[in-house]
Amino acid sequence: MIKDAFATHRFTSLLLLSLLSLAMHTLSGADVASADEGMWLFNHPPKKLLKQQYQFEATDKWLEHLQRSAVRFNSGGSGSFVSPNGLVMTNHHVGADTLQKVSTPEKDFINLGFQAKTQAEEIKSPDLELNVLMSIEDVTARVEAAVKADMPLADAQKARRAVTSAIEKESLDKTGLRSDVVTLYQGGQYHLYRYKKYTDVRLVFAPEQDVAFFGGDPDNFEYPRYDLDICFFRVYENDKPAKIEHYLTWSGAGCKDGDLVFVAGHPGHTDRLNTVAHLDYLRDVSVPNSLNILRRHEVTLKGYAERSIENTRRARDDFFGVQNSRKARLGGLAGLQDPTVMKKKKQEEVELRQKIGADTKLKQYASAFDEVSTAIAETKKIRVQQILWESQVAFNSELYSKAVTLLRMAEEDAKPNGERLREYRESNRESLEQSLFSDAPIFDDLETVKLADALSLMLEMAGWNDELARKVMAGKSPNERAAELIAGTKLKDVDLRKQLAKGGKKAVDASKDSMIELARLVDPTARATRKNYEEKVDEPMKQAYGKISKARFAISGADSYPDATFTLRLAFGTVKGYTEAGKSIAPLTDIGGAYKHAESHHNVEPFKLPETWLKAKSKLKLDTPLNFVSTADIIGGNSGSPVVNRQGELVGIIFDGNIQSLVLDYVFTEEQSRAVSVHSAGIIESLRNVYGANHLADELVGKK
Repeated sequence: MIKDAFATHRFTSLLLLSLLSLAMHTLSGADVASADEGMWLFNHPPKKLLKQQYQFEATDKWLEHLQRSAVRFNSGGSGSFVSPNGLVMTNHHVGADTLQKVSTPEKDFINLGFQAKTQAEEIKSPDLELNVLMSIEDVTARVEAAVKADMPLADAQKARRAVTSAIEKESLDKTGLRSDVVTLYQGGQYHLYRYKKYTDVRLVFAPEQDVAFFGGDPDNFEYPRYDLDICFFRVYENDKPAKIEHYLTWSGAGCKDGDLVFVAGHPGHTDRLNTVAHLDYLRDVSVPNSLNILRRHEVTLKGYAERSIENTRRARDDFFGVQNSRKARLGGLAGLQDPTVMKKKKQEEVELRQKIGADTKLKQYASAFDEVSTAIAETKKIRVQQILWESQVAFNSELYSKAVTLLRMAEEDAKPNGERLREYRESNRESLEQSLFSDAPIFDDLETVKLADALSLMLEMAGWNDELARKVMAGKSPNERAAELIAGTKLKDVDLRKQLAKGGKKAVDASKDSMIELARLVDPTARATRKNYEEKVDEPMKQAYGKISKARFAISGADSYPDATFTLRLAFGTVKGYTEAGKSIAPLTDIGGAYKHAESHHNVEPFKLPETWLKAKSKLKLDTPLNFVSTADIIGGNSGSPVVNRQGELVGIIFDGNIQSLVLDYVFTEEQSRAVSVHSAGIIESLRNVYGANHLADELVGKK
């Protein structure tokens, strides 16, 4: 599954942000793309390339419709509007976060599935936010004007923060839309993204996980596949289904071998044009360390889950996220460890540096590669502190995260908007409060197990003699300290969190809550570490990669795409099989193949189809396409992205990439790399003849 784990599962979020983003401030982009490469900006689409390669004219009207039909799930992933009545389609594993939060021991919607027969039965998500991109504005000139070339790094970082916060606040006040300044080409460009935000989001339909994730971890990132990885939500405004102008019409026939298809989604992060030194750091330090921590957490969650059926339900979404991230990182690491990939990267860098050195106008950028290396050296000095304290990997707990948010919100609110930490800026306040005041269930026993493991990890990484670690432990073992902290907090109470937030610094300072006291103990070190990182790593990286970006533009022109930033991108490709180990892999699978796949594994989990499917077999058209692969350029975060044809009709939905696609974090290849999707025909066939959801199928195909 390719859902972007950093935006979904808190532990994975903090882990990847700490271990990967420490070293992932990249150039973002590619020289003139070849073949089906590219995660293209909607305000800079590859019109010429599509015309030359596929004789397709991407008109402004076609692009705008696709842009405004696409949806971003802030829990991690993508989706699309598929009816004028606010209906949104995404993946089951994107919707699993909400499915988990609205489930109970008696009604486990991940395991059993869910279907609302009427709109009155649709269940409201406790904290889900969906974004629709309305406009993009280039604000590069204003940002660059605020950051002077001769500024000390600390001043440059403050100036950049101030101007981006001001731009966002002005846009929010003027338009009422969520406004985010996005860094592209790592300092080469800055664009203001404006989103319409939906926060009343209700669950409509989800199949059982046994068919949504059919084949489980063994089949994850593999192909052929036979998954119905779909989930439907509906957005509401003023307690009524939202009226949507731009939505995707349904293609009953879907797609076939050789068809041109397009993907509109939100890829999370790629690092295709890192310097070689940067890639070396990822390969040798960052990714292996993230994998070690993921493996550790996977074991902890597995041990907890196996104690009871209820534990399994409570831990399922976290466990899936960690397991999925572990496998994805392994695939990415394999690419970094491939001598062919690294040789190609080295050759490209040598050629680029030679061109820069040979041009008198570009020589001013020659030092940028060494500046990246210097920033990486600084990263190595502070990486453990950044991981443990600021990224909170030492405190894997929802309750601790809420305590830190309350503590920092009280302190940041007292500052001018332009001086606040980015996540506490005024333009982000509504989203921050929605997460902080979520009434999603928090389980003491799971919190205790995760926190105890994190405290043990803290001692392992920081060492027994670390002064802050000793204060955190308060003379107790990890298990004892975790139990004490969870028992001593009342932050599960949403009303209490609201009272503390409303009371501001005075109320938070007076609190004796165990988690707030812990956050108060750790925060000075965490803030100092963050400041050190932003001034000695983040800002130098931005400036260095900005120089390399300008050199690349001068050499290759501006016909390039930025690296992924969890913002809307356009990808394209063809429905196409591939060859693996001498065997030809057909591009499409069908519903009948799902039954054969189950039988070949003796119908044993994770290859056991749900009872609904077993009972419905005689009613199904077994030759109906179920999954397909294409050469579209996708990565984590694209999960749930709509796949459309030349007419802009929906023919499928992205849910995975094959194992060969995991190298796409660092380099594009289409020899074997494939995006995996659910076929539109298979979705309708399943809705009608497995689930009896004719009302939903009719809404999708526009039948009155």
